[in-house]
Amino acid sequence: MSELVYLKNEEAVCDSLQVAEKFRKRHADVIRSVENLIKNDSTQNCVRCFKKSNYKDAKGEQRPMYIMNRDGFTFLVMGFTGKEAMEWKWQYIKAFNQMENIIHEKSTQTWIETRAAGKLTRKAETDTIHKLVEYAKEQGSSHAEMLYMTYSKLANKMAGISKRDEATVIQLNNLSLMEHILLHEIDLGIMQGTHYKDIYRNCKKRLEMLKDIAYLESA
Repeated sequence: MSELVYLKNEEAVCDSLQVAEKFRKRHADVIRSVENLIKNDSTQNCVRCFKKSNYKDAKGEQRPMYIMNRDGFTFLVMGFTGKEAMEWKWQYIKAFNQMENIIHEKSTQTWIETRAAGKLTRKAETDTIHKLVEYAKEQGSSHAEMLYMTYSKLANKMAGISKRDEATVIQLNNLSLMEHILLHEIDLGIMQGTHYKDIYRNCKKRLEMLKDIAYLESA
């Protein structure tokens, strides 16, 4: 859900590119609709709702798109009809609600303290993965540096988050628990002389077991 709506300057937003994809519209037509809304709005409120931006296409070339907040999205899709369009409208509403709840939670002392503690755990995990990288190189790995990303993605996925700064307190606590387990499993695997690929398999198995027991929601 968080892929539909994301944070930008601490505001919940989505973009025209993904709206076009989900609602099965040509992106050029969506951009035209946005620009018509801005052009025909005598109150100038739409200027606050839509911000012009860009993205790189498959060829690596810069293309225009619009980033929009909840109000902008509402105005844009108001005229989109059909059963599938209705379903996506509800999905976006749910995603905006979730992201706005996260924005509110981020302002609490509990979230701030949990995020700070999580950074310390992340630092310890990174130090441990550094040992694993050197260990994997000794075993002949030519892509050992990728282990940082591999283990980060594993922990995030099992904790049910995509970005740490867009996570709830519960998700951040779940993530810290996952990372503590990774620390233990990696250190244990190195100490026992386990192959680095088997260390990853063991880590993944342990996290999957924990996720099932704790009923953690995957990303």
